[in-house]
Amino acid sequence: MSKPSDQSRPTILIVDDETSIRSVLATRLAMVGYEVLTAGDGEAALDVFHRCAPDLVILDVMLPKGDGYSVCKAIRSVSDAPIIMVSALANLTDRIAGLELGADDYIVKPFSVKELEARIHSILRRFQPSSHPKLGAPQVICVGELQIDEDKRRVYKGKQRVYLTEIEFKLLNLLANHSGVAVSRDQLLQEIWGYRPRDFFDTRVIDVHISRLRNKIETDPKNPEYILTVRGEGYMLLDGDGEDE
Repeated sequence: MSKPSDQSRPTILIVDDETSIRSVLATRLAMVGYEVLTAGDGEAALDVFHRCAPDLVILDVMLPKGDGYSVCKAIRSVSDAPIIMVSALANLTDRIAGLELGADDYIVKPFSVKELEARIHSILRRFQPSSHPKLGAPQVICVGELQIDEDKRRVYKGKQRVYLTEIEFKLLNLLANHSGVAVSRDQLLQEIWGYRPRDFFDTRVIDVHISRLRNKIETDPKNPEYILTVRGEGYMLLDGDGEDE
């Protein structure tokens, strides 16, 4: 189904069972230039998502008629639209569960609306394909059996296509452009998510996405040949002959 009429304004779906939160966020995000859709439970969220195809979803974990985890999983099965999971749960494991299901980021209640705005802006900016091709850059990067097509944004391992989310592709592409060199978590946060290190101290979001990426490209994710962990530094992409540090 079609989106709201103003195609120049990104559309954001806010999913939260608290009417006051939906109202505050919808008003604030509309004021700063977004088209806003809302839903108060899991079933309504999926209905709105399928009808309106929003550009980004703000998804609360604790929902009636299907919790945020099940909604995230259902959205991710059909779309790469960025998802920011919102959780009042203090346990890091609970919040990481959303990332493992395909969410791109999480934010913990209570949160600053300005912080949420900054994260939305960063993620949407990172998801927009560049209109300026990189002159002189290779269209396809080959690393071992991997072929990374930067123009078509596709990845193959041998003859088999590997289906990645937008965040996963950007992570792999960034590591491939620095092949053989350790890329710090701070640099990954800044270049992929658009966060300044001093504003975002929990780097576990990176580790979860790296784990999901390994599950897709490594023969044995527990003994990676491509994406290596460099202790105290970050991650490095090798050509398939390396060992985990």
